[in-house]
This record gives sequence, structure tokens and C-alpha cells, in this order.
Amino acid sequence: MPKSQFLIGAASSGSGKTTFTLGLLRALRNRGLKVQPFKCGPDYLDTKHHTAAASRESYNLDSFMAPAEHLREIYVHYGREADVCITEGVMGLFDGYNRMQGSSAEIAGLLQLPVVLVVNAKSTAYSVAAVLYGFKHFRPDLRIAGAVFNFVGSESHYDYLQQACRDAGIEALGYLPKCPDIEIPSRHLGLNVDSEFCFDEFADRIAVQVEKTVCLDRLLEICAAEDTALTSSGNAARLLLPNFGRIAVARDEAFNFTYPENIRRLSQMGEITFFSPLHDKRLPEADFVYLPGGYPEFYLQGLSTNETMRQSVLEYCKQGGKLLAECGGMMYLGEYITDNNSRVYPMCGYLPQGATMENMKLRLGYRKVFLEGREFRGHEFHYSRILPGENPLPSIARVYGAKAQETDTAVYRLGNVIASYVHFYWGANGIVPGMSV
Repeated sequence: MPKSQFLIGAASSGSGKTTFTLGLLRALRNRGLKVQPFKCGPDYLDTKHHTAAASRESYNLDSFMAPAEHLREIYVHYGREADVCITEGVMGLFDGYNRMQGSSAEIAGLLQLPVVLVVNAKSTAYSVAAVLYGFKHFRPDLRIAGAVFNFVGSESHYDYLQQACRDAGIEALGYLPKCPDIEIPSRHLGLNVDSEFCFDEFADRIAVQVEKTVCLDRLLEICAAEDTALTSSGNAARLLLPNFGRIAVARDEAFNFTYPENIRRLSQMGEITFFSPLHDKRLPEADFVYLPGGYPEFYLQGLSTNETMRQSVLEYCKQGGKLLAECGGMMYLGEYITDNNSRVYPMCGYLPQGATMENMKLRLGYRKVFLEGREFRGHEFHYSRILPGENPLPSIARVYGAKAQETDTAVYRLGNVIASYVHFYWGANGIVPGMSV
């Protein structure tokens, strides 16, 4: 049977893709539909918000970190049983790491998805006709199914926008008004760390507005099709995966930046036990430990005072235990973390280095990592920096950006521990960096 599936793109970042996506996911969920969300790109934050809004886990579709066959496999595997599949794009529709490579448009083409374009209508009216016309004709092989406008000032403002749509040959599907109650506060654009911010109430407010001013039935109708990736592909390649035995994965408020497909692959390699460096007293019995990234800088007091856990992790590493630490996980393995007020908090003390949040500067980008004769893909995103100790560890890998420019991003090895700022993606092949068995 035909099912509705589409990609939510935008003319530019800041247009309101995420706000509209969250409201749409919640509105359709409230109608009793099974809504499967996906996210273009490496973002592990938006997927958490999707999951909360739809009550169904969201998955990344990233054409830099994974081959096309794997992306089709993910889309089919998780989308087949849903009533509606919604993919949120990244940045502007055609913005990629190299022209359109890695863009939302590339994913829409790969999966044959129609595009619902979100347009920022603030301070503009009929002029959006030129923008819409350009998006419709720039890539004729992509179907712009319709447009939704954000930051609309009034009904008369929307009338101008509808006229622009008619003359550009794109259907107007509705709008979201200027309204602080449905705008994501800037401090919550990342992972929600403020317990006073009630995400469910926020998602419900957007959903009510979406039902009121967006033509949901028409949107679902024009984006329903049989001939899509869900029916034309999705035969998963059979992988020969190693046996990791007992696997311990950190998961709590401080450590939760994970790709769901990575965890699924780990679950095929052994028995996973989740643990909390914040709240548990000791590391569980394990043959492999995964310390993912997160926000340890917001929980330094708790992490530091949990001395039995820190000692347990230290002893595991000293005794030759296999461990992969990414970003915040790497910071936790060091001697200390200094917060942005120059307060120093002792950490596990295994890696001969510290980390600091002082003089924060954002560092981000795709990474190609060449290690032990293999190429790994991943993404770097952090504000902290490493402070080497007296005997700094050398990097054991060559690391490049998306356009093959060499970077100084390090990958460290000490014993059987691999640590880096890179968030690796191994969901496609099950090969975990530095953990050949």
C-alpha cells in the first residue's frame, strides 16, 4: 500500500526545519500513526528530539559516513512497518560538505523522496516566488512536493506567500506563525540539560499549531507513493562480525552521544550491559567497554566524586581491558577536567593528559581516519581541548577532513584503549576502530 514518506528540507539553516519536524512527528503520533523519523547527517542531538516527539527511535542517514547500500538498508529496515516516514534534512537543501555531496538533496535523490520545503518568511513576502522557483528547477530530478512557511506574521502575510507559491508552481501546504511558545530556546538546540524544560509540553504545543495551520491531510496525500526505496531495495548484506563477548556501554546524562546503528551492531557482537559512570559504583564485568561522548562538563562534580567508578575504570584499563573512548569519554579517561571557571575535577587518570573547557572554541567537521591499514569515518564536534601531560601520547592515525585536508585531530592508544575526539560510525560494517579481534 502507498505510504507517505518525504524529506523536510529548507532554503537555509535557521528556517525552522527542526521545529516543524518535531511538531509534525508529534501531531501524527497523536493521530495514532506509527511515524518513523530519520535525520540527514551526523547529528546525534536532533535524533533524540525526534525519538521523544514520535515515541519511535530516529536514525541517521549520512552519506559521508556510510555507503548508499547501507543507507537504503537502514531506511527499509526501520521504515517498512511505519505508517509515515519523515526524514529531517540538514542545513539548506543543497548544502553538503563538498557542493551537494552529503546534502539533504543527495539523500532525497538516493531514496526517491519528495521534498517538503520549509521557508523562513520573516521580512519577505512575494519575493519568495523566486526562491521557490529556483529550488524547483535547480535539480529537476528532485520533486519539491510543497512548501511550509515559518515565522509568518499574519493571515494576509500568508496570502502573499500563497500567491508566490502559485506563480512558482509549488503547492502551499501551510505555515507556522511568529510565536515564542513554539520556538526552540537557543539553550535547548542541543541536548536538553535543563530539567525545568518540559519537552513533551513543548512538542504538544507545536503539534497543536501544526494541526491548526498546516494542511496535514494534503501533505500526506501528495507524498504517498508505492515506488520508493521501501519497496525497491533493502537487501541487507550479511556481515561476518567478531565476538566481543560481554560489552559495557556508558549511558547516562553525561554520556549519550551514540549512533543507534553502532549500538545495534554491538548487540550483534555480544551481550550489552549499559552502565552509568555518574550513578553506578563499579564497571560491570566486560570484555569490551564503550565510553561515548556527551556532556561530562555539565556533571563534573558527580563524575569526580564517584571515586569507586573512576577506580574501577582505571583498573580495567590497566589490566589490559579493551576500551573505545570518544570525545567526552576520552576526557573522562584523563587525569582531570577543568571547567570554564578554572575549577579542576579529578577523573580516571588513565590517559596522561587533561581536558579543559576554558577559552572554549568550537571544532567540528567530518573525519577520515586511517588506522591499522583501514579507513574509518566519523565526525568531530566539541568545545573542549586536550592538555598533554609531561609524556604526551603520540597520535597513531592519520586524520583528514571531508575534502582530504590533513587535520591535527589525534587518535591515541595506550594499552588496549583507543581514544579520540572523533565520534566513529561503524554501523555499516561492524569494524570498531582499533578493536580487531
